Amino acid sequence: MREPPFWWRAASIEARLLSPLAAVYGAVAAHRLARKGERVAAPILCIGSPIVGGAGKTPLAIAVARMLKPAGECPVFLSRGYGGRQRDPLEVDAERHRALEVGDEPLLLARVAATIVARDRVRGARAALAAGASVIIMDDGFQNPSLSKSVAMLVVDAGRGIGNARVLPAGPLRAPLAAQLDRSHALVVVGQGSAASDISGGARARGIAVFAARLVPDRDAVAALKGKRVLAFAGIGDPEKFFVTLSASGLAVAEKRSFADHHRFTSREAKALCGKADREGLVLVTTEKDLVRMRGDDATAQLSRRAHALPARLVLDDEAAFKTFLVTRLAVARR
Repeated sequence: MREPPFWWRAASIEARLLSPLAAVYGAVAAHRLARKGERVAAPILCIGSPIVGGAGKTPLAIAVARMLKPAGECPVFLSRGYGGRQRDPLEVDAERHRALEVGDEPLLLARVAATIVARDRVRGARAALAAGASVIIMDDGFQNPSLSKSVAMLVVDAGRGIGNARVLPAGPLRAPLAAQLDRSHALVVVGQGSAASDISGGARARGIAVFAARLVPDRDAVAALKGKRVLAFAGIGDPEKFFVTLSASGLAVAEKRSFADHHRFTSREAKALCGKADREGLVLVTTEKDLVRMRGDDATAQLSRRAHALPARLVLDDEAAFKTFLVTRLAVARR
């Protein structure tokens, strides 16, 4: 689904017309958030976004796992596996499984630590414990009440913020902002911009820790693309953010193609992208998430072979303070 443009305007007739539906949806979502979830025998660290679409949840989950491993923890990721058909708990094999089975994000997570996909998050948490988890990291699931979260973090993009600050379908919020902040221990603001200043202020007013972070493109991947004209394409929550990253890295973006989040490329689209690149002498560049989604799909075999990924890692501005926050919260959860 593509996000409607009016979500990102301060005032619109569409949002006003949808406000009665948003009020009902928001009340139900807030009621669900207030439910007590089931506790399991390991702390659960949940990373979510207050809005639909991408904000940096998966890069933050990966950064957290990489911080916890040297501290003696055994993190295991738990994901719903959005876009995959697997329902029962399954440990992801990054080499064997495909996005059609387990979703695209779990394939990225499984490169870093053991990853369980499960529609039923309680059963998934038990599978994570069986896999040896000392900490369960939920990539998304913040608004799902089935599990009790020991550490709950929201991620927001500094350039996009929370749009018109209205709840679905009148705006991009998954639940009323106050209800989400009341159940958060930290807010991570990714990138540059002032669009997240209101939510940051609201978090600080509640005593919630606020951290700044940025996505840093892989230096070697950028160097390999220098001097080449690029056809950039992305099917993620905010494709424009990817395009801006390419340009900010000094790459010559000659053409851009945007697709909906978790988009499954068709054979026709793959041929069109390859044909455009051939005709104009362009190099195809996409995100890691898009490339992993295409892998093993016969319809996009040529595109996945030719496309270059631009990996990026999330870096906290004050990593020491963030790590102290994590360790402290986990210690409290284990008392």
